[in-house]
Order: sequence, then C-alpha cells, then structure tokens
Amino acid sequence: MNPLEASILAVVQGLTEFLPVSSSGHLALASNMMNVPEGGLAYDIVLHLGTLVAVFAFYWKDIIALVRGIILRERKSLILGLTLVAGTIPVAIAGFLFGDFIGSLRSNMLFISGALAFTGTILFFSGRIPSAGEPGITFKRGVLVGLAQTLAILPGVSRSGTTICTGLFAGLSREEAARFSFLLAIPAILGAAVKELPSANWSIPFSNIIIGFLVSAVVGFGALALLVKFVKQGKLTGFAWYCWTVALAGLAFTVWGSY
Repeated sequence: MNPLEASILAVVQGLTEFLPVSSSGHLALASNMMNVPEGGLAYDIVLHLGTLVAVFAFYWKDIIALVRGIILRERKSLILGLTLVAGTIPVAIAGFLFGDFIGSLRSNMLFISGALAFTGTILFFSGRIPSAGEPGITFKRGVLVGLAQTLAILPGVSRSGTTICTGLFAGLSREEAARFSFLLAIPAILGAAVKELPSANWSIPFSNIIIGFLVSAVVGFGALALLVKFVKQGKLTGFAWYCWTVALAGLAFTVWGSY
C-alpha cells in the first residue's frame, strides 16, 4: 500500500466513520473495487484512533464537563457516565464472542451490500420521526442505544446511523441523540483498538501511519460537524438513498466479478 492508497482509505474512513453510511462497509468495498489491501489490523487501528481524536476535538467541552461532574459526584454526570458504561457492555460482549466471525464477513460483498441496504432502511424511517423529543439521557434509553450499537459490528451497518436513529425512536431530541451516539463511540472505538493491538502487525511504513492518522482525524472532524448539522435539521433521509445506491453498486460489482 503506497501513500496515495493510504490517503484514499483514510479519507474513506474519516468520512464514513461518522456519516451514517458504514465505514467498515465502505472500506471493504473501496479496497475490493480498487484491488487495494486495507492495510491489516495495524492500519485499521490507526484510522480508528484518528477518528477518535476527531470526537475528542468536537466534543471536548462535553467530555471535560462529564469528567469534572463525575469527579465532583454530580448526579447528572454520574448517571450519564454509568449509562455510557452500560451502553458499551453489549458491544464489548458481542465483539468478544463473535469477533472472528465478524472479521470473516469483511470480504463478503453480498453481505455488506445487504447490510448497507438495511442501514438505508433505518435512515429512511428515521426521517418520519417527529422532531419533538425529551432532553437528557435516561438509563433505559442509553441501554437501548447501546444494544443497537452491537449491530454496527457487522460490516455495512452504520454505527452512527443505527445509534442516532435508535435514540430518536426512543424519544431523545435530535441534538441529544447525536451527542450521546458519539460519546458512546469513544469507549467502543478505544476498546476495539486495544483489543486488536496484540494481533496487529506493525510492519507498515511509518509514513502511512502518519498519513492515515492525520487524514482520518481531519476529515473525520469535518464529517462529524456535517452530520450533527444534518441531524439537527432532520435530514438523514438523504443518506438512505445513498446507502441503497452503494448497496446496489456493491451487488452489481460482485455479480459482475463472478463472471
């Protein structure tokens, strides 16, 4: 993988990690269509850590307020912290039990195309949810969003799309659904990176590590800001048509390649 290919994959990761279109599905599709290797676990970790930095940069005020509130034992912060932990447990268990199986699906273009179609369907119906919602995260709602996050370990299922839409269905306001979704992404992304570290082969060029980290962080920050804006405006339906289109393209590429 040369620097240009590393940059392309980093841009794809940065855009699709936060836009509700599935980063894992797009990375797999892009790699197969361009006949470019994804870079293995090590490069995957680099890209995810880059997008994690984007979350910290975008929500740094909320994160500092949460940590400060937990230290001072403020009720609201303690409840949110506990909810984030509870919401992370399901995806941690699912990843531990089914990690190898999920990894095998990353090369299955038929499955990924179907998962993207599923993501598009969720996004389509989310546009029909009334804009009114109750502010604040309750434990029950947080756990529901956490359970929905487990679906996103499947390649082609968008983590942000699934969690935000679940939050909206559960009655959260649009802004709160987006905020909780990305706060919940922090332990999920960090946990996945730590889990994969022992198995990663760090023989990839150092230049690719720098490129992947910086590009995914910068592009990810822009994509995150864009998605939050779309969520507040209730404009997720457009991403449904995009997911359906990419799903059809992936299906067509798979069928064409089999001949």
